[in-house]
Amino acid sequence: MLPIAIGCDDAAIDLKNKIVKWLESNNVKFVDYSTDTNRESNLYPDIAWSVGQAIKTGKHKRGILICGTGIGMAIVANKIPGIRAAQCHDTYSAERARKSNNAQIITLGARVIGEELAKTILQTWLNSEYEEGGRSEPKIKRISFYEEKTLSK
Repeated sequence: MLPIAIGCDDAAIDLKNKIVKWLESNNVKFVDYSTDTNRESNLYPDIAWSVGQAIKTGKHKRGILICGTGIGMAIVANKIPGIRAAQCHDTYSAERARKSNNAQIITLGARVIGEELAKTILQTWLNSEYEEGGRSEPKIKRISFYEEKTLSK
């Protein structure tokens, strides 16, 4: 299995470090992208772009992005065609992000949720898989349709 990409900005270093320890204790392999690919920036747009591109190119299957709210990371990652990033602050959203929306990236807000909730949300997300052929498949195809339509302009 490919390692998970993880990245955070300066607002989320403490939570990211706790999640890294949790991933290690659960034998989940990861690569930390908490600075951009040139190792020059810890701005969330650069981190989110690096993780999203690494997933798009097949280096990773999934990614975890953490900033103050999770909002900015989700906005940037979702700019990359083919990437679906979901901001999740509860387990139901995390499960549906995978099962219904095939989100490859989860974003979390270090100023919004605590360590234990973050671990529970991640466990739910990691244990969930996209329900191929399910009720959401036509919706995912429609998302792709609009991506292609936007790219062709």
